[in-house]
Amino acid sequence: MNTQTRREAGLFALICVYSFIPVIGGLIRLLELSGGPAIAPENLRALSNPIPISVHILSSALFCIGGALQFLPEFRRRHPKAHRVMGRYIAVSGLLSAMTGVWMTHFYLFPEDLQGNLLYWVRMVLGPTMIALIIFAVVAIRSRNVFLHSSFMLRAYVIGQGASTQAILGIFWIIITGAEATGPMRDFIMISAWGLNLAVGEMLIWTLLKPMWLRRQRRAV
Repeated sequence: MNTQTRREAGLFALICVYSFIPVIGGLIRLLELSGGPAIAPENLRALSNPIPISVHILSSALFCIGGALQFLPEFRRRHPKAHRVMGRYIAVSGLLSAMTGVWMTHFYLFPEDLQGNLLYWVRMVLGPTMIALIIFAVVAIRSRNVFLHSSFMLRAYVIGQGASTQAILGIFWIIITGAEATGPMRDFIMISAWGLNLAVGEMLIWTLLKPMWLRRQRRAV
């Protein structure tokens, strides 16, 4: 295993650890909805209509974990066919994650402490935005525009990874205050997590993806 491969393996492991809380939390909820023991606090919204949240949990887990693998240059170089095949499943899982997220935001009844008007509208904007970005990414790669494809997918990915950053920020808030955030503060933390992810995504696009694409263009000339 060369240095680049080890570096990318470490990055993939880091993303898996970063995704651990929402993925494991979602799988615990899925176990409960399938008739298993109630480990997590009861969620009447999920129990009343388990299909959307079940699809959301599974598709989000695939999008976050599988999507991380798709961004690794060494994996793409060594396994181009696997990258293309996996890409189709990752794109579909991202679309399902976003669509079910929008459905739950609009149709599930959230108490004010868990979702205020601002968080509702942010979710209703980000869901369709994520869908559009994935569609744009598919169109871009069919036109063989690798940079646009990668940048659109990365933007969709950081939106999909919002729950991971929200979990981390939520834990920090509990450590600092000794209590879980509710009401407007919870909305602020949730929205800030997406803002932070999008800012990091843009930084990666213009400091890593763009220079990488330019180097390939120069080598191709």
